[in-house]
Amino acid sequence: MKTCTVIIGFLLVGSLFAQAQGPAPKLVSKPQAAPDSTSASGSPKIDAAKEADIRRLMDLAGVRQLVMQVMDGMEQNIKPLMMNALPPGEYRQKLVDLFFAKFHAKADLGQLLDLAVSVYDKYYTHDEIKGLIQFYESPLGQKLSATQSKMTGELQEAGRKWGEGLGRDSMIEVLSEHPELATALQAAKKGTQPQ
Repeated sequence: MKTCTVIIGFLLVGSLFAQAQGPAPKLVSKPQAAPDSTSASGSPKIDAAKEADIRRLMDLAGVRQLVMQVMDGMEQNIKPLMMNALPPGEYRQKLVDLFFAKFHAKADLGQLLDLAVSVYDKYYTHDEIKGLIQFYESPLGQKLSATQSKMTGELQEAGRKWGEGLGRDSMIEVLSEHPELATALQAAKKGTQPQ
């Protein structure tokens, strides 16, 4: 179960940052924070004005909605994988449902967005954040923000279908190239040992 949670977390965070950016401006190296400007956790403090602008940018870019959409899409994809990974039995559906109920209860979107603030701070200067805000306030930026959720959903579905087809074709080829594995698979389905 820990592995599934870790995978979900990595996929979510990776998808969040890849999808939420839109057009990427040229990065400018950012000066390092002075050693005395760290928080109690040891990470550099973010300038309050810059943090406010990062949060404004995330609102304009629709990051919260994208995160929720990505989490929902991943859950739909991961549920069947979890079901198939667990040994057969009447308990499986209840276990998977309870796992996701617990995961949802523990998942704090605010904490994830707080993590996003520090990542934006790391990769973008305050001037770049202001430039992205200007973009997302423009008609094109507003269109990107309005259509990104739909595009993400369509891309997830297209990717799912593509992956299913690729997986099916790959398995058919492997089994045709290795008939001993096809025989072993058939025997496993019947609960017998291949001869």
